[in-house]
Amino acid sequence: MKFGSVPIAQAEGCVAAHSVRAGDLVIRKGATITASDVARLAAAGVGELVAVRLEPGDIDENAAATRLAAALAGQGVTVEKAFTGRVNLFARAAGVLRLDVAAIDALNRIDEAITIATLPTMKAVVAGEMVGTVKIIPYGLPEALVREALEALSGVAPISVAAYRPMSVGVISTLLPGLKSSVIDKTLRVMAQRLVPAGAALSADRRVPHGSEPLGEAIANMASGRSDIVVVFGASAITDRRDVIPQALLAAGGRIEHLGMPVDPGNLLLIGELNGKPVIGAPGCARSPKENGFDWVLQRCLAGIPVSRADIQAMGVGGLLMEIVSRPQPRAPERLETAPVAGLVLAAGRSTRMGPDNKLLQIVRGKPMVRHAVEAQLASRAAPVIVVTGHQRAEVEAALGGLDVRLIHNPDFAAGLAGSVKAGLAALPPETPGVVVSLGDMPNVTAAVIDRLAQVFAEQAEALAVAPTLFGQRGNPVLLARELFAAVARLSGDQGARRLLDEAGEAVIDVPFDDPAIALDVDTPEALRALTGGR
Repeated sequence: MKFGSVPIAQAEGCVAAHSVRAGDLVIRKGATITASDVARLAAAGVGELVAVRLEPGDIDENAAATRLAAALAGQGVTVEKAFTGRVNLFARAAGVLRLDVAAIDALNRIDEAITIATLPTMKAVVAGEMVGTVKIIPYGLPEALVREALEALSGVAPISVAAYRPMSVGVISTLLPGLKSSVIDKTLRVMAQRLVPAGAALSADRRVPHGSEPLGEAIANMASGRSDIVVVFGASAITDRRDVIPQALLAAGGRIEHLGMPVDPGNLLLIGELNGKPVIGAPGCARSPKENGFDWVLQRCLAGIPVSRADIQAMGVGGLLMEIVSRPQPRAPERLETAPVAGLVLAAGRSTRMGPDNKLLQIVRGKPMVRHAVEAQLASRAAPVIVVTGHQRAEVEAALGGLDVRLIHNPDFAAGLAGSVKAGLAALPPETPGVVVSLGDMPNVTAAVIDRLAQVFAEQAEALAVAPTLFGQRGNPVLLARELFAAVARLSGDQGARRLLDEAGEAVIDVPFDDPAIALDVDTPEALRALTGGR
């Protein structure tokens, strides 16, 4: 291909490299110059113009783009007519985009004249959505380059769409005391909305105690029925392969493909299989309609694409879907940077509803329950961390052995929660702007929850308190600003941080969470057995 200035007398058959205007004649960029154009340009006094002339062995841009696009487009992809060296590719139906990334990269390395751009691989697409485009940069190129590109594909089309299949999805929700049925109802509504783009539907709704045995039976029954996919929403997050949901899947005769994923939100996801059907242990964020790692896995399953351990492990690049609240925020106000909030764990109660045993000393996931609550505070940005003891002081302190906390004893613990709140707040350093108050009987609350409350407190200068909510209902822990501490003198009996939230009124900032842990405390033997799966 020749590019450059061409005398008007020799311009017939060339392609205009730029638009040319001469009197009332306009020749657009990319147009082929005709004999009539040459005569009119010469009559207008135009002596030469910048143009392109294809040489023997060359192919024009539209022909090249058309041939490449036809070879790239696989199942479920429609090819548009070429225009100005470009051909766009569209999804024929809703589904998941599948790409041979290595093949597309190889084509883009053949020559700078050839470019292929696509959406990210495994992206969910809708019918008519553009999924890729072929653009030839110059007006023509050697046909040998096109043949080289086609030969590199070896007849395998690297761009396809796996269309969604009309699947039925069964949902199992596990129950713990304190988890309201309204939470599960709203979770199911969100799940149903997720299935709409795929044309799928909920086929079953089972609710069972949070234990390996009842859950295993439910998984086995559902996987042997008409549900194509089984999704489990746990009342407690999955933290280990020995936890309730993984063990229930194994007890049902299934297998675990992978636990955890490098996508945030969505880290605590489990993918397994039973009777050839995917079984997904949903992370807490899947209760929210916002995009998270659960969507990535569910969409592939709905399109009939197997999800392997390697697939999950490859999701890290691009897997950061939201800001991680536990790391320092460069744009956060000075309030958080110079004076982080403190942590306070209330661990003085007599746990009368638990019976003769102190609930805080009961073993949960290999540790005393109270130690989980304290370690969450220590893993957060809260500092210092203060623990108020009371009933069985020595035993509780022993359960916290080796932890960097300040222990405060409330000798009047039998009078109710108010005394512990007063003792804990009184022990805070005078420069502390606020404190996150945790309950010792909530072992599933994570450091991320605590840090999120602290972050909102830093961003909302007017906040007197910050409370987590689950589907509109407030839970624990709660963050209290120092301006509220004076009101603690008015607390009595079992009044605690909730009474101080009432004092704050409209200055309370509610922060939505998708994690049921903020609503689950362990007060009874039944709740403990449900949490530990009967162990």
